[in-house]
Amino acid sequence: MIKPRVRKKIPECDRCQFYSHDPHLVCAVHPSGPGGDSCLDFREDPSAEVEELWEPQGARYIDDELVIERTYYNGEEIRQPPQQWSQEQQLWLLDNHPLFTGKCPQCGAAMNRDYTARVHWDCDCGWMDDSV
Repeated sequence: MIKPRVRKKIPECDRCQFYSHDPHLVCAVHPSGPGGDSCLDFREDPSAEVEELWEPQGARYIDDELVIERTYYNGEEIRQPPQQWSQEQQLWLLDNHPLFTGKCPQCGAAMNRDYTARVHWDCDCGWMDDSV
């Protein structure tokens, strides 16, 4: 039985003019992918979408992989909370934020509570949600 060759691509393949976007064919020049860690035939595709690598707080990218940074003290990992709010601030948020109450904390105006589409909870009165 003949084993199929493994298709290997490098990170630059997604931005190359010769990339086929086909799972069975890597590119027109190197159908099975480049032989090494780089490709001499790479040509930047001007129409390729640039992928933004967003780094959340407490994480960073290492070789295109998001890695959570860990803090150690005396050999033991210290887990940091994702936000540095006091307990009072967290309770205020639960009691007053439009996500939970359905109204503006400043003027009391009713707000649309469409959870799937909301990113910012800003009101016409000038109150702005700065928690995001």
